[in-house]
Amino acid sequence: MAVFTPVTENQARTHLTAYDIGNLVALHPIAEGVENTNYRLETTGGRFVLTLFEGRSDAAGLPFCLGLTEHLADRGFPAPRPIRDRADAWLGLLNDRPAAIIEWRPGDWLRDPTPDQHHTAGALLARLHRDAADFPRDRANPIGPRQWRALADRCAPTATGENGAILDAVETALADLGDPLTADLPRGPIHADFFPDNVLFDAGCPSGVIDPYFACTDALVYDLAIALSAWGFDADGRAMPQALTAFRTGYETVRPLTAAEAEALPRLGRAAALRFTLTRLHDRVFHDPTKLVTPKDPRAFLRRLDHWSLQAA
Repeated sequence: MAVFTPVTENQARTHLTAYDIGNLVALHPIAEGVENTNYRLETTGGRFVLTLFEGRSDAAGLPFCLGLTEHLADRGFPAPRPIRDRADAWLGLLNDRPAAIIEWRPGDWLRDPTPDQHHTAGALLARLHRDAADFPRDRANPIGPRQWRALADRCAPTATGENGAILDAVETALADLGDPLTADLPRGPIHADFFPDNVLFDAGCPSGVIDPYFACTDALVYDLAIALSAWGFDADGRAMPQALTAFRTGYETVRPLTAAEAEALPRLGRAAALRFTLTRLHDRVFHDPTKLVTPKDPRAFLRRLDHWSLQAA
């Protein structure tokens, strides 16, 4: 369960006094997620998500993330609108954590997407890039290549056994890859975490793209590489060619890749595999067993390197 900072009903009731969304009816912890504390918040004015931002979330970057979400919602994209308080602010403070209240979006994420749903999800990511193109804010990637090096260095003293073997493989891949993000690639706002569990469907249609808290300004094709690495592989990290083709085709029906982007895609697929291997390895090495969250296995993302390396050959 993704609850790092407990919130009582009385605390939520007090927090709600800063908003015009009604009185508290119910507060329920949300079990999924590994980064922040989330509650389903029901009030007399509707249903919302209460999020408390934990350690890895960069508080300085949250206005970019929430502003981008509002920008997308204004354009009809299925993004949950952040709720402004009476002072016109998106962020408040709850239990010493930055906190936001977000519109609840109906639907659920797809556990076993069909090829048509992969195609739809790819087109949705391209819509996000198109609709976000004129968003005026910038944010450096909070988990970019410089942070990969820092994560590896932090894991090194205590990563032993299987974790040490994973780190050795990561170090080899990092040395071979170098800095994968070159200046000739089109850039703009990206989601950077466009995984199936962050894309909700309701009655067969996309109903919400959630958890934009790694969103930043970076190469658009890197966002596609992350999404392909999330949607196009099975739970063990084996490539699913039909899913990869359907997702990319869906994306390119809305936004065709440039020649430079198409050439860079396998390299950025390797980068995506390394990025999520490292963050998952870090979370496992430094797991606090008192927290109600289970770290994800880094091995499945490490295996994706084989596919992307073959594509780059």
